[in-house]
Amino acid sequence: MSTIDFLKAFFKNPVNTGAVAPSSKKLGDLMVKSAKVSQANSIVEFGVGTGVFTEKIYNAKSPEATFIAIEINSKFMELTQKRCPQVTIYNDDASNVKKYLAKHNIIECDCIVSGLPWAGFPDNLQKRILHAAVEALKPGGIFVSFAYIHGAPLPRGKKFSELLSRSFSEVEKSPVIWANVPPAFTYICKK
Repeated sequence: MSTIDFLKAFFKNPVNTGAVAPSSKKLGDLMVKSAKVSQANSIVEFGVGTGVFTEKIYNAKSPEATFIAIEINSKFMELTQKRCPQVTIYNDDASNVKKYLAKHNIIECDCIVSGLPWAGFPDNLQKRILHAAVEALKPGGIFVSFAYIHGAPLPRGKKFSELLSRSFSEVEKSPVIWANVPPAFTYICKK
């Protein structure tokens, strides 16, 4: 997907797209490493976007691990499915994660890598999806997401950070990835 296509998707629906450009490889590497994807038996991705994280997760996971992804934007889902045909991607809301884990006979997953634009979501949507993520993770499971430095201090960015602190036993922030457009950092959360 070109930057022009990504911009079009952003302007058509900024809440669901959340960014003006795909995530950088450095951010993808950090997300996958922080989620401990290589050690996980079951991995879920929320919001595949253009497949930057999807590809990195697939390449880092063990051959035996189950990896599913959920993307609400059908165009992004189709593009990522072409980029990563071996990955099972469901076109749905991430709050339905338990339904898709059950299809793979999984009760709880080891990690969730989220590319969702949390700072653009209203409070009730943040709560609904994050509650589903916590419910889907096994004890000690890892939830990794990122925030743009310009969005983190905004009211919804602050709400999301507070929600993470209330939902997980441990929450860490990574250093800023300045090579990303816009610059971003990750939240690494443990259930």
